[in-house]
Amino acid sequence: MDQIPSRKLYIELMKRCLTNTIYFRPTKEIGYDARSEGRDWPDNAHTMIGLERLDNIQYCVESVLKDGVPGDLMETGVWKGGATIFMRALLKAYDVNNRTVWVADSFEGLPEPDLDIYPRDKGLDLYKFEYLAVPIDEVKDNFSRYDLLDDQVRFIKGWFRDSLPNAPVSRLAVLRLDGDLYESTMNALESLYPKLSRGGYLIVDDYGAIEACREAVHDYRKENSINDEIVRVDWTGIYWRKK
Repeated sequence: MDQIPSRKLYIELMKRCLTNTIYFRPTKEIGYDARSEGRDWPDNAHTMIGLERLDNIQYCVESVLKDGVPGDLMETGVWKGGATIFMRALLKAYDVNNRTVWVADSFEGLPEPDLDIYPRDKGLDLYKFEYLAVPIDEVKDNFSRYDLLDDQVRFIKGWFRDSLPNAPVSRLAVLRLDGDLYESTMNALESLYPKLSRGGYLIVDDYGAIEACREAVHDYRKENSINDEIVRVDWTGIYWRKK
């Protein structure tokens, strides 16, 4: 999709601000740039995911806008809201006012693994990290800092097993999963993938980093005979386009 210079500058500046690579100059660690590649847990950034995965969100959103794929944009598991803030920024950059950005999270961190139902989450004790529990008011405030908190942003609060089955989302064009656990990934796929339009994009953040997440993706694809090509974004992220 063609970009006028001011639009391109705005989008690129948003990426630098959200990752805090505009002020913070990352150090080199073991041959890679931890912040720009999204390999760290930053103290002063609104997203963990790094520049390549933000580029991927941009590619997917611009693609569905260009091709007229119907539906909203959504992320499940948002931390400080950076990826969804970027989604809203893209809609603003392209003057799109008929799509919603859905922000789904417990806003209390991750759930304790239910090993009776999801044994493959054994050892994933991320619920112990208070750093990952960002209150909804803080996320809303982060949207406001970019002047992007408006009626095109809607929040879904709760554990995914409770909140997503009845989420008031009718159709999606881009769905991004960042729930880490097998349970959270499967909950999101089961509840939301059927709402993803043909030609829409499914993005998974933790596919390369967390085996349980990867297994949930493979299990869901197998159970639902999904053969769309998985494309790697970077060291952990993947996506595919729903045919």
